[in-house]
Amino acid sequence: MTSDQPEGVRLQKVLARAGVASRRAAEELIAQGRVSVDGEVVREFGRRIDPDRAVIHVDGTRVILRSDQVYLALNKPPGVHSTMTDEQGRPCVGDYVRDRAERLFHVGRLDADTEGLLLLTNDGDLAHRLMHPSFHVLKTYLAEVEGAVPRGLGKRLRAGIELEDGPVRADEFRVKDTRPGRTLVEIVLHEGRKHIVRRLLAEVGHPVRKLVRTAVGEVQLGSAKPGTLRPLTRAEVGSLYRAVDL
Repeated sequence: MTSDQPEGVRLQKVLARAGVASRRAAEELIAQGRVSVDGEVVREFGRRIDPDRAVIHVDGTRVILRSDQVYLALNKPPGVHSTMTDEQGRPCVGDYVRDRAERLFHVGRLDADTEGLLLLTNDGDLAHRLMHPSFHVLKTYLAEVEGAVPRGLGKRLRAGIELEDGPVRADEFRVKDTRPGRTLVEIVLHEGRKHIVRRLLAEVGHPVRKLVRTAVGEVQLGSAKPGTLRPLTRAEVGSLYRAVDL
């Protein structure tokens, strides 16, 4: 059971500081049983908590309390390496956050030729879980591949393909567009092995010409221009926490 922290901060004040709602609206959320602290639904307006240690959810979505935690989405351009520094002086992800005070790191990698969504944060617990294969966080890609994709390829990919380092299967696959000599496909994987999308599609006879990651879990790349950064919304951060059971 969640205990009251006499030296803590009132729950509705913590929710207001986190941008969830005004204090009055936060009290309504509490009264409606929509707020939990450390897994227990709290209905007391006066409950005091330690915001540095408590885990709060509103409607099942985790509330980020620490103001020093940063969550960013980068649309990584092609030719940029997924490192924070590069000894050879090549363009790298770190170039885009060089002037920020926080010590950020990228969540997973995209190879240099692949563009699209890359998350950056200083939240080590979340990053570790997002990268761990046991949580099966889905990543969505748009790939322009060579040749016309035959009917039945999606079923084959979802059933699984054997690669040199073990089997891999697509969680979802669909054809988005066809052009002479090439096809635009969307593929969703929870795998994170190196070059996994390129290797998988090459194995079935459709080498990738262009590859863009468009989503990580529920976080979408959207219409962001290459090389631009944006902060994740509270809902987006909450969705990532839900995806990894935090």
